[in-house]
Amino acid sequence: MKEKYYISTAIAYTSGKPHIGNTYEIVLADSIARYKRLKGYDVYFQTGTDEHGEKIELKAKEAGITPKEFVDTVANEIKSIWDIMNTSYDKFVRTTDEHHEKIVQKIFKKMFDKGDIYLGEYKGLYCTPCESFWTESQLVDGKCPDCGRDVELKAEEAYFFKLSKYQDKLIEYIENHPEFIEPESRKNEMVNNFLKPGLQDLCVSRTSFDWGIPVDFDSKHVVYVWLDALTNYITNIGYDPDGSSEEFNKWWPADLHLIGKDIIRFHTIYWPCFLMSLELPLPKQVFGHPWLIMSDGKMSKSRGNVIYADDLVNEFGVDAVRYYVLHEIPFASDGVFTRDLLIERVNGDLVNILGNLVNRTISMAKKYFESHLENKKVVEDVDTDLISMINTLEEKVESRMNKLEIGSAIDEIFDVLRRSNKYIDETTPWVLAKEEDKKDRLETVLYNLIEAIRVCAVFIEPFLPETSEKILSQINSSDKSFQYNENMVYDLNEAEILFQRIEVEKE
Repeated sequence: MKEKYYISTAIAYTSGKPHIGNTYEIVLADSIARYKRLKGYDVYFQTGTDEHGEKIELKAKEAGITPKEFVDTVANEIKSIWDIMNTSYDKFVRTTDEHHEKIVQKIFKKMFDKGDIYLGEYKGLYCTPCESFWTESQLVDGKCPDCGRDVELKAEEAYFFKLSKYQDKLIEYIENHPEFIEPESRKNEMVNNFLKPGLQDLCVSRTSFDWGIPVDFDSKHVVYVWLDALTNYITNIGYDPDGSSEEFNKWWPADLHLIGKDIIRFHTIYWPCFLMSLELPLPKQVFGHPWLIMSDGKMSKSRGNVIYADDLVNEFGVDAVRYYVLHEIPFASDGVFTRDLLIERVNGDLVNILGNLVNRTISMAKKYFESHLENKKVVEDVDTDLISMINTLEEKVESRMNKLEIGSAIDEIFDVLRRSNKYIDETTPWVLAKEEDKKDRLETVLYNLIEAIRVCAVFIEPFLPETSEKILSQINSSDKSFQYNENMVYDLNEAEILFQRIEVEKE
C-alpha cells in the first residue's frame, strides 16, 4: 500500500484572468505533487475555481450576461492556463458543480441544527472586491486593509457561525501542532493578531445578492463565500454529513493546503473551526506562500503591471517560466519578477549549466564511441567526488522538499550539474581521446557524466517535466533510480538543444 498524499491549492476566484503571480501557486503545488509521486506516494492533487459572490454578480451584469455564463468563461480560461503550465492536477473543481452545492447545503444545515449557526443581523463596513466585512479599527486609512479600496456601510439579516465557540480549542491545537501553520511568521501573525484578541462570530449568509448557493431552509439567503469556498476541500473527495465515502476516509485529512499569504486567515482560523464543528480532523499543514511581485510592487490591473503566464510561455517556453517562479521566490519572502532576471536564468542556468552539459556529453559519446557507452570502471580519484554528489542528492533534495524549500531543492540538483561541468574540465575527454591506451578511461568518464545527467534528469522532473522527459529520451533511459548505477549499458540518441540562448541585445 502506497502512503497517500493529498495536496490542494486555494481555488482561484473567477473574477478575471489569473496573472503570473496567481499562477505561481499552481506551479508550486504541481512541483510538490510530482515530487511526491516520484518518491512513490499515492497522490491526490486538487485545484479549481471559486465562482459565487456579489463581485461575480456585478461583473456579469456589467458584461450583460448571466453569472453562470460569466464564470463558465473565466473558469475555462483559468483551467487553460493551468494546463499551459503543464500542471498535473487530479481534479479541477468548481463551486458551481451540482454535487458541491448539494453538500454545502447539507453542511450548512448540520451546523445550524447543531447550534453553531444562528440567525442575526449584520451591520458593518463591507468591501465588495474582497467580499469581507471589517470593523472601523481594522481599516487602514479608512479603506479595506486587504486591497486598499473603499468600503461601504451595510446592514442586513444574516446567519452567523459561532467562530468564538472554537477559539480556545483552536489556540490549543496550534500550540500542540507547531507544524500546522507554516512559515513560522504566518503562525505568529494569526495567533497574535487574530486569535488572542478574540474572534467575532462569522457572517455565513447574505440576502443582498442572489448569486450563491441557496440556504435550502431559508430561501432569502445564499451561503456566504468562505463556507462555500473552503468546504471544496472535502465536498469533492466524498464528504457527506449523512455518511462519507471510502474515498473521503482515504484522503482526509489533507496533507497540505498550499495558499497565498493573503488568505491564510481564512484557512487557519475559519476553516479549522468549520471542521471542528463538523467533528472532522484538521489538515496536517497550511502553508502560506509568498507573492511574486513586480519591482514596483504587487501586480494589479489598476497599476498596469500585470504579466500573464501564457504570454511568458509563448515567448520563453513553459519550463523556463516554471524554473523562474520556482527558483526565484524564497521560502518565506516575496520574490520579484523582472524580464532581465528571467533571461539571465535561462542563459546562465538552463543553457550554460544544464543544456551545454547534456549536449556536450552526448556529442562526445557519439564522436568517440558511436553513442554506445559501458562503464569500463577505470577509476581515478577525481571520480569519487562526482559519484558521491550523485549518491547524496536524494537525501539533500528530500530534506529541502520536506521543508517546502523548493528553490533550494533545485539548487541542490544544479550543484551536481555544475560539478559535472567541472568534472569535464578536470578529466579533459578530448585529451584522453588522443591516446589509444586511455580509451577505457575515456569511456568511464563519459559513463560517469551520463549517470550524473540521468539522476539529475530524474530529480528535475517535478520542476521541469518537459525537460526531464527530453533528457531521458536523449540518453535513451527509462531508469528512474536515484543512485549512481555502475552497471548500465547506454545506446544514446541524438543530442538536441534543450534551451535556446536569448540574445540580450536583441531582446
